[in-house]
Amino acid sequence: MYDLRRNDYDVTNSVQVSSTASVTAAVRELFCTCWPGESFDRVAIAFDAFDQLFTGRMPGYHGVDTVYHDRQHSLDMTLAMARLIAGYEHSAEHPMRLGSDRAVMALVTALFHDSGYIREFDDKQHRNGAEFTLYHISRSARFLTRFLPTINMDAWVPIATRIVHFTGYEIKLGDIQLTDERDRRLGQMLGTADLIAQMADRCYLEKCRDRLYPEFVLGGIAAVPGNNGALQVRYSSGLDLLRQTPKFVRDTRAVRLEGEFEHAYRYLESLYSGRNPYFEAIDRNLGYLHQVLHAERWPLLRRRPPLFTSEANQLNNVRGLMLEHLKTLWA
Repeated sequence: MYDLRRNDYDVTNSVQVSSTASVTAAVRELFCTCWPGESFDRVAIAFDAFDQLFTGRMPGYHGVDTVYHDRQHSLDMTLAMARLIAGYEHSAEHPMRLGSDRAVMALVTALFHDSGYIREFDDKQHRNGAEFTLYHISRSARFLTRFLPTINMDAWVPIATRIVHFTGYEIKLGDIQLTDERDRRLGQMLGTADLIAQMADRCYLEKCRDRLYPEFVLGGIAAVPGNNGALQVRYSSGLDLLRQTPKFVRDTRAVRLEGEFEHAYRYLESLYSGRNPYFEAIDRNLGYLHQVLHAERWPLLRRRPPLFTSEANQLNNVRGLMLEHLKTLWA
């Protein structure tokens, strides 16, 4: 079944995660199962706004131009978040259940967790959203501050703008102040959804090599000038990034998913008869990568995932910017 999974479909091969309409329908079904009779309208409005923002149809914004953190990633992550929420709600004791309002806030936060990568028209300094990598979560929080009041969720702004930081590294998780344990749990679910959706992507390996590496270059992660003027290189190429990926996955599981996020991924098990299809897909990706690394047979990574940015030919544009940036660094 895994061999038949399509490149832009979720881990169950049943939801096209490049399609806003398909993900909206899947999330609606989960929401209505948890809270029958409650309105899904605010989430539906958020999905429509998300589509406008990421496709470049929202006034004042260019649309998404990051080639790894594209539209598919945010939709895939939001679907994973909806599944975690549903699993949690089915298993939680009554006092700890989320309720529909808190769930709406969390779903909207998931949708816009990477909105901080999107450039505004009046920004003349940056040429690609990847340049915001190190502080894009704070930018996403500012977008949520503006958006949530448009769907009458003003009161949730302080929570949403805190829990979105569970998807990044700008603030230490222990420093995020939340008075309700349910909100901290939602933050842990957000961080979990973001990580497992990426690592379970059918084309995760190719995307790391061809798309994440250029973003790391433009975002100042792959290489930075050191204090003594020498260049400090963390990732010398897309292949070097792949060589370091097994350790990243192991550390992510131990430190984030098992540790800081307190096994939030286990909420999925109630939906899949004790299985976790995301971890199964991650293990397949990692197993295949071990084969490639052992034999140094890079042509085995031959999938060509579709790209969902606001403009065509964005991958070539990003590669050009990456080469310019690398030349500047080496100079």
